[in-house]
Amino acid sequence: MDNLTEIKLSVRSFVEFLHRHGDIDSQFMKSQRAVEGTKAHQKVQKSYSESDYLAEVPLKYSLSYKSFNFIIEGRADGIFTNHDEFPVIDEIKSTTRPLEDLPASGYTVHWAQAKIYAFIFATQNNLSQIGVQLTYFQLETETVQHFREIYLLSDLKTYFHTLLDHYLNWAKLETSSRITRNQSIKNLSFPYPNYRKGQRQLAISVYKTIVEKQKTFIQAPTGIGKTISTLFPAIKSIAEHQTERIFYLTAKTIVREVAEESLNTMANKGLLLKSITLTAKDKICFLETRICSPEHCTYAKGHFDRVNDALYDLLNSNNQITRRLIEDFSRKHRVCPFEFSLDLAAFCDVIICDYNYVFDPRVSLKHFLGDSKNTVFLIDEAHNLVDRGREMFSAQLSKKMILDLKRQLKGEDKKVLSSLKNLNSLMLNLKKNSENKSLSVLSEEPKELEGHLYHFISTAEEWLTENESHPYHAELLAFYFLALAYLRTGEFLDERYITYVENSGNDTRIKRFCLDPSKLLSQSLNTAEATLFFSATLSPLSYYSELLGGKEENYHLLFPSPFNKKRRALLIANNISTKYTERENTKNYIAALIDATVSSKTGHYLVFFPSYQYMNMVYENFIARFPEHNCLKQEAEMTEGDREIFLNQFRIDSESELIGFCVLGGIFSEGVDLAGDSLIGSIIIGVGLPQICSERDLIKDYFNLKNHQGFDYAYVYPGMNKVFQAAGRVIRTETDQGLILLIDSRFSHNRYQKLFPQDWFPQQIVTTTDDVKNFSNAFWQGQED
Repeated sequence: MDNLTEIKLSVRSFVEFLHRHGDIDSQFMKSQRAVEGTKAHQKVQKSYSESDYLAEVPLKYSLSYKSFNFIIEGRADGIFTNHDEFPVIDEIKSTTRPLEDLPASGYTVHWAQAKIYAFIFATQNNLSQIGVQLTYFQLETETVQHFREIYLLSDLKTYFHTLLDHYLNWAKLETSSRITRNQSIKNLSFPYPNYRKGQRQLAISVYKTIVEKQKTFIQAPTGIGKTISTLFPAIKSIAEHQTERIFYLTAKTIVREVAEESLNTMANKGLLLKSITLTAKDKICFLETRICSPEHCTYAKGHFDRVNDALYDLLNSNNQITRRLIEDFSRKHRVCPFEFSLDLAAFCDVIICDYNYVFDPRVSLKHFLGDSKNTVFLIDEAHNLVDRGREMFSAQLSKKMILDLKRQLKGEDKKVLSSLKNLNSLMLNLKKNSENKSLSVLSEEPKELEGHLYHFISTAEEWLTENESHPYHAELLAFYFLALAYLRTGEFLDERYITYVENSGNDTRIKRFCLDPSKLLSQSLNTAEATLFFSATLSPLSYYSELLGGKEENYHLLFPSPFNKKRRALLIANNISTKYTERENTKNYIAALIDATVSSKTGHYLVFFPSYQYMNMVYENFIARFPEHNCLKQEAEMTEGDREIFLNQFRIDSESELIGFCVLGGIFSEGVDLAGDSLIGSIIIGVGLPQICSERDLIKDYFNLKNHQGFDYAYVYPGMNKVFQAAGRVIRTETDQGLILLIDSRFSHNRYQKLFPQDWFPQQIVTTTDDVKNFSNAFWQGQED
């Protein structure tokens, strides 16, 4: 037995995988369906008067079968231990369908689940026969229907082995993949001839973190090779049985592409490992308007009849599963690409995806994590997770949205309209009680709000179920989910939250705002054995460690830049204020500083501004005064295609001049790789402070009380992170050379200087355009020498 390959299966997933069929039909399902199902189980279990009835019985069984050691386990809903002279397994299922509409003897998949429980229990208790009962509980009427059969153990054994035979191809596929994967990992060497400075130490630290089941926060500068330095040791740990699955989590598509490239590099060196990149449902759906029903989508119709063949086809012939591959096989087998990708991920060793798949309580892949914690999280660009965490754990309601729904549904269901009317009245009272202040923090939660929301959800569920084709179905459904999210945050409320009412224009909003996401992030992190947070701009480490759920015992690592400082110039124009009130007066000087910088050497430059308004103001001034320069500008609304066109202009014809005007913290200031002469200079106007607003001030007040660092936590640290990211676009490789000009008097203040990376010293202060020209010319002349 020791030499047999071990296959672990849960009873429910095992039978559902083998028996699934039919359509995807995402018709509205009640939000409380799972909760109602649990309550239904409990009601049925309590209704039995027999003293020999056992509820929620864990069962586990191991057997050697055809070159495999199968371990299958689950939990039986109930067992009558001595019913009619022999035990009876009770499998309880809740349903919204009328009981008379059920199949004559129940569903095959439910019998399969119950029969496996019966086989395990009978085998372990030396029973020659055993009863099996299916119990269906109708959720609306609370009526019950039973189906019961008696089975010989020999028949159950034959049935169980028949199911295993159907699963053998999947077991062989999994085993073959595991064997070839582990052997390829053991033979895999670091995919480059040499480690960069600090890279080997980084890789060793990642492996140590995984072995010790720790959390580590790493600031490693651009150019050290963070992606390969984290993926390589994590993959090595799989063959050493230190982990089973790696989640590579990112905030941006372009970073996911870098992870794919690293896996491809290792695959070219012999790595045989299954990986997948998950794409959001709206992006990967083949329909212009996503409607997941068999009437509207041919990929939804019969999806489950074909999906296992599609899985086997793709998995048997591919390792690195990209979006294009998923789409190709989805079309080939006519299956939904999004649902197909989730099924594929269950077979993969590395899953590349957005943060929300792990952290967002609304969409996280809990079935991936489940009871098994043998998972590693690699969290790239981890500085983004602080604000993303706040966003995922907060929720708000809008009076305008409620009022619009009232008007749209006028004359419809009276219960829904009455519920919306009550919510609108409550929002009016909140507005009145706030005395029309722009923002009013509530000392306690509005007493009636949750009751009105629960009533709305109850009435809306019935209407949504019966009115799928109504023209305003989508609008009511959207608000329904907002109401659910608002109620869900009630489970999390503590001193890290604040509830406020905001009046803006003709709208009033109430928001449960997560000031400090550390606790909730930490709870999600506990589903993994080890976690690596890494970024080029995780400074100060203590701040990010605190807000990302770190503990005192976690590791903090700071790596120096591997590049020669002489290949980069850092100039600071510290004689100008770019604060909001000064911007109109500074546009001429800013434009002149840009001209002085780009005139020193023909090439490609990016200029970053704290807002679109400031950018547009200086841009108009610049092109009017210096029309000889070739410029382009970031627009507020840009599609993925627009962004690619913008970046491609930097990637071609590096000999010509090109100046890109962009917004600090925007799509071109982070995660953009313009190596070599694609970019030779970055000009950054302002210290990047987020716009002063009520929410930022609430964060400031919270941390002032907690640690007396409110302004830094709310404004300075997030702002300087944007500056570091924008500056990091310039030097990407060991052969790159470039210039960074920081424009703002605050860059010379100690509050900001102490955050500068070590390699940003020494600096060159410039106070005139002539200074900029002279020092820039001297730098470029030095590069030629």
